[in-house]
Amino acid sequence: MSHHLFVQMLAFALGGSLGSALVSLVADRYPRVLSRVAFPALAVAGAASVTIGLEAILTGGRFAVELPLGLPWLHWHLKLDPLAGFFFSLIGIGTLAAGLYGPAYCREFRHGPYSLAVLGLATGLFIAGMQLVVLADDAFAFMIAWELMSLSSYFLVGYQHQNAANRRAAFFYLLMAQIGGLSILLSFGVLAGFGHGFTFEEMRAAPLSLSWSSIAFTLALVGFGAKAGLVPLHAWLPEAHPVAPSHISALMSGVMLKVSVYGFIRVVFDLIGSPHWSWGVALLIIAGITALYGVLYALLQNNLKRLLAYSSVENIGIIFIGLGLSIIFYGTGQHLLGTLGLVAALYHSLNHMLFKSLLFLGAGTVLQRAREHDLERMGGLLKALPWTGLCFLIGCMSISALPPSNGFVSEWVTFQTALQATSLESGVLRAVIPITAAVLALTGALAAACFVKVYGVAFLGLARTRRGRRCTEAGPGMVGAQGMLAALCLMFGVFPTATVTALNHIVTDLTGHALTAATANGWLWLTPISSDTASYSAPLVSLGVLLSLAAWAVVYLVLRPGGHARMTRGDTWDCGFGPLNARMQYTSTAFTMPVQRIFKPFWDLREEVEREPRNGLPQEPERLRHQLHVDDISWRLLYTPVVKLLHATTRRVGRIQTGHLRHYLAYSFITLILLLWIIT
Repeated sequence: MSHHLFVQMLAFALGGSLGSALVSLVADRYPRVLSRVAFPALAVAGAASVTIGLEAILTGGRFAVELPLGLPWLHWHLKLDPLAGFFFSLIGIGTLAAGLYGPAYCREFRHGPYSLAVLGLATGLFIAGMQLVVLADDAFAFMIAWELMSLSSYFLVGYQHQNAANRRAAFFYLLMAQIGGLSILLSFGVLAGFGHGFTFEEMRAAPLSLSWSSIAFTLALVGFGAKAGLVPLHAWLPEAHPVAPSHISALMSGVMLKVSVYGFIRVVFDLIGSPHWSWGVALLIIAGITALYGVLYALLQNNLKRLLAYSSVENIGIIFIGLGLSIIFYGTGQHLLGTLGLVAALYHSLNHMLFKSLLFLGAGTVLQRAREHDLERMGGLLKALPWTGLCFLIGCMSISALPPSNGFVSEWVTFQTALQATSLESGVLRAVIPITAAVLALTGALAAACFVKVYGVAFLGLARTRRGRRCTEAGPGMVGAQGMLAALCLMFGVFPTATVTALNHIVTDLTGHALTAATANGWLWLTPISSDTASYSAPLVSLGVLLSLAAWAVVYLVLRPGGHARMTRGDTWDCGFGPLNARMQYTSTAFTMPVQRIFKPFWDLREEVEREPRNGLPQEPERLRHQLHVDDISWRLLYTPVVKLLHATTRRVGRIQTGHLRHYLAYSFITLILLLWIIT
């Protein structure tokens, strides 16, 4: 792609998102503008982003543009290299899906109390902010884009602001975003101070000692980890994601969290450039805790979108496990294994963007069509929403890492990286990595149980509400967006060697090291280390699955009524309790009860049982209703003590507000004396 063509495509990508924001300003007066102009513009922006991102990945090209914006002595520097191109493509896929999904989904907001102009404007600016973060090639442009992304998403989280819980979630999200942004700014400050400049090129040349590079790494981990959702900085995710519109939840969880991963990789592997192995150990411990913590809390959630938010915490932990392994192996001179860990992290970033966006869009469809977000009140939705149910099933398979889905490949590659711990000389490292691998295995098993619960309770069985029985399938735009993401989940799972080859280009450009044996046996076999160590053939597994499905179809066609064999139908055995009904089905809470008994210390649980007495027999209940409330333990251990400390401090500081003018004049005089003393 020529430089001129790149600038044109970049104009389409950024112009589409910014143009969508601008045209949405008239959406309150002309509501159809949102569906006919704003969202199609986002789809164009998404397609253009995917195009130029793939161009940068596959050709290894570097495209740079300097814009006359910013400070007088520092214009904005934008650059697209293979790493930025990869994450730019992820933004493009998510934006394209939102552009297809949004027109039909947002139609319900036309006659509501909330402004369509705010929704369209904030959505366009949110996507533009994420695009500019990935393109930024200096700290000033990066931080401006980062704040644009954070502030616009704040208005989206609090869009339905008449609900007090939504306002609280939006404020808490903004607070955590600002804390993270300050930490990122300080990290850039360390690099810029030693590099004597704000451009990334000057930061790469900064002569950092181990102490200062460790400080920069820690600040970057806190800043990007707060936005990504690493424990204990994750608490905003289960608050913010459930209350945002569903296509925004998909963008936040599927795309924005990956922008945070991009920032961390850019700082640690590019700007600092020589990670120390001890950083990897710390990151591995934090990531392992994050993965297990996220899936344990996801298991007990009954709110579907809140469950998906905690699942995002789990998957961010898996991504950072790959990054931690990569840092350890790079820091100990095992460049091949370090490259493998980085490829695993990038692969899971791609996969999580696909299946988590798919699942949030599916949850939005359920919420809109069935008017229900509580799993305890769902059931039988597959009959009413067959296409949504099929796509949601593919998403559940992918997030549960079942072959031949894409989630299996990236987690399998992460396991293969961890299993090479025997090549390390340090006994401590050889002990820490297998423990993390065991935590990852436990996380995968619990994730499978979690999404068996989700799909079984929500889509199978009998409907529990009248709305669930009478709802109908969503429109073609909403189904098409889910279908596109579901197809990509299968494609990246069935053809992993092509994906690893493309990711290899990115890692080679970033670190100078490449995987040599991963695709040495052609497109049929993936061999991360060597064919003697481990291999996986996704096409053959897929063929086996297809043959099994074909055999099942043949048996069904033979045995079905009117086929070649006679089959009698009868009522399902009801154990003498009468006809089956929805109350006989597993509930969400009942399904996870065994796991709850085992891991009970990890949660703050409150159980409530409501008894409705029978007329004439007060001791015998007519109906029992059980409710389980799950509180995040991090609030009790971290956030609540901090809030109490801040309240106590502000009360003490507030004592200086006496209301007497002479006291305020004394404060001003003392401050003036101190400033004169400091200056002189």
